Amino acid sequence: MIQRKLLSVLQSKLNKKKAIIVIGARQVGKTTLLKQLPGFSKKKILWLNGDEADTRVLFQTASVTQLKKLIGKNEIVIVDEAQRIKNIGVGLKLITDGIPEVQLLVTGSSSLELNNTINEPLTGRKWEYQLYPLSFAEMVDHHGLLEEKRLISHRLLYGYFPDVINHPGEEREILTQLTDSFLYKDVLSLDSLKKPIALQNLLRALAFQVGAQVSYNELSQVCGMDVKTVEKYIGLLEQTYVLFRMSSYHRNLRGELSKSKKIYFYDTGVRNALINNFNTPEFRQDIGGLWENFLVVERMKHLAYSGRRVNSWFWRTVGQQEIDLIEEENGAMRAFEFKWNSKAKVKLTPTFANAYPESSFEVIHPGNMEEFVGV
Repeated sequence: MIQRKLLSVLQSKLNKKKAIIVIGARQVGKTTLLKQLPGFSKKKILWLNGDEADTRVLFQTASVTQLKKLIGKNEIVIVDEAQRIKNIGVGLKLITDGIPEVQLLVTGSSSLELNNTINEPLTGRKWEYQLYPLSFAEMVDHHGLLEEKRLISHRLLYGYFPDVINHPGEEREILTQLTDSFLYKDVLSLDSLKKPIALQNLLRALAFQVGAQVSYNELSQVCGMDVKTVEKYIGLLEQTYVLFRMSSYHRNLRGELSKSKKIYFYDTGVRNALINNFNTPEFRQDIGGLWENFLVVERMKHLAYSGRRVNSWFWRTVGQQEIDLIEEENGAMRAFEFKWNSKAKVKLTPTFANAYPESSFEVIHPGNMEEFVGV
C-alpha cells in the first residue's frame, strides 16, 4: 500500500480532543488514508456517510444525548462527505464538546459548504488538512526514485489519482469515468447551478489555457455565458478541488500586470481527459503548459505536507516578460522557470533581476526536479 505523507501528520494530532478534518477532491484517497491510521482496525468505529439521507437527517435534529446513544462505546466517529450535511458544524461541535473521549474524524470533498458551516462552531476545536492526489514524492517512497523518474511522461499524461495509479493499462477509461461522474457531482448538486453543458464547456476552455493567463471576458465569449457566471463557476470548481487560481506578483513596478490570473488543475490526468489528449510529450504542442501545471501542483503538495507557509505567484509584464513561479517564505524570494527540455538555455529577465535583486533564480527541468518537489 502506498504510504501518504499526510499520515504521520494526522497521527500526531490524534487524541487531543479536537476534530480532525481532511478535505480534498473525491477519489483522492481520504477514506483509505483514515483506514491507514495506526491501530485503526482494532478500534470500535462508527462510520457515518453524508451522502446518505438518514445521516443528514440525524445531524439536523441531534442533541448531545441522542449522539451519545448513537455513538455508544465506539472510540472513533468518522463523518464521510460531511459537506452534504446541512449545518454540520453544530453537530460536530456537540460531539467534540459533549463527548470529548471520542476521536472525531471528518472528510469533505467541497470546501464550499463545509467551510461555511464548520469554521465558526469549531473554532479552536479542529485540525484541518487537504489531501491531494498521490504525489511524485510519495511514489518515490513507494518504489524508488529511478522508477518514478522513468514514469514522468506517463504521470504527465495520466496524473496521480490513486485509482489510475493502481490500475495500469486502464488509465484512460478510469479518467473518463472520473471526469464524467465525480468531477461535477458536488458542483452540480448546488441549487444555483443548472447548466452542466456550460460548465463542461468552461472546463474544456480552461484546460486548453493551462499555463497561460486567463481572460474572463474571452472565456465568457467562448462558453456563451456572462463574465460574472464564468467567475462564479471558476470559484465553485476551485472550492470543489478541481482547479485553482494563481495571481500575478507586483509591487507597482511600471509595466507589471497586477490583476492577471492563471488557472491550474489539481491533476494533469483530469486536465488531459477533459480535452481528450493523451499524446506523448514529444507530440504535444502544450507540453510547456502541461509541465508547468505538473510542477506547480507537485510543489504545492510538498509544501502543504511539510507544513510550510509559502506565498506563491507568477510574474509578468505588459511587454510579455514572465517568470513561471515566485515564492516568498520568511521574507526570502525565489523565482523559478520551468522547462521540459533539460538543455534549454534560460536567463533571468533583467527587468525582474533589477527590480528584485534579493531574489534567487532557478530553472526546473526533469533532470533536477527532485529537491523542488520534496525528494
